[in-house]
Amino acid sequence: MGTALESDHFSCASSPSDKFREMSKQLAQKEAVDRSLGRRSAQEIDVGVHIHIVASSEKEKDGYLSDETVQGQLQVLNSDYEPAGISFSVIAIDRTINATWASGNDLETMWYYLHNGTYNELNIWFIPKLDYYGICTHPVAGEVLQYVYYEDGCTIRSDTVPGGNARDFNLGKTLTHEVGHWFGLLHTFEGGCDGDGDYIDDTPAQATASQGCPEGRDSCPDKPGLDPIHNYMDYSNDPCYKEFTPGQVDRMKNVWDAYRVQADIW
Repeated sequence: MGTALESDHFSCASSPSDKFREMSKQLAQKEAVDRSLGRRSAQEIDVGVHIHIVASSEKEKDGYLSDETVQGQLQVLNSDYEPAGISFSVIAIDRTINATWASGNDLETMWYYLHNGTYNELNIWFIPKLDYYGICTHPVAGEVLQYVYYEDGCTIRSDTVPGGNARDFNLGKTLTHEVGHWFGLLHTFEGGCDGDGDYIDDTPAQATASQGCPEGRDSCPDKPGLDPIHNYMDYSNDPCYKEFTPGQVDRMKNVWDAYRVQADIW
């Protein structure tokens, strides 16, 4: 898929609302009670996926990903989420030639026209140019949902798929990271050493996002645990990513039940 681009620092534009942060805090309290009672969800979740390939031409170098490449990306996603009991099944793949959208411009219009399915189905837009590696929405509920429904999903740089030319970020793990946001996970470095963090107890505090794969990094030495550099919700490079914690798995399933399953729209 072309010459590998120079390595860059990972960047993600996903950001939760204050209301979702408050809900995360409430879920943390619920999960603490569940843990004290020895309760853990054994729920299996299968997510239907709508994939939108947006390119500037019908050449793969311009973002026109093949079905084989897309299936390879979904295999990575399924492998990474399998330990959590979460799987993904492709409902449909569509392709659009639009130079404006492919350049990362007018994304709101792209989302509106291409979005498909219900609120518990995942829309993924692959586009060749973006100011960051990916962006994904956090869940919302209530009256606001009808206004942001068409934006729900993940927009991913197409060079991050397996075999892409984003050096250090071409194993398909960008999508794994972004889908974590769709399931309600925050970055592991939220709040630094002294803030509220990601509202999950078993992800150690870290002062800032990781870069590369800094084994043994301990950016919050006064807090327990080394930095979770192998966690999918850090900013490590693709070869470094390996895991979600049990607490993150619990959070994803609780968010699914609270937001995705019960959404009363479409």
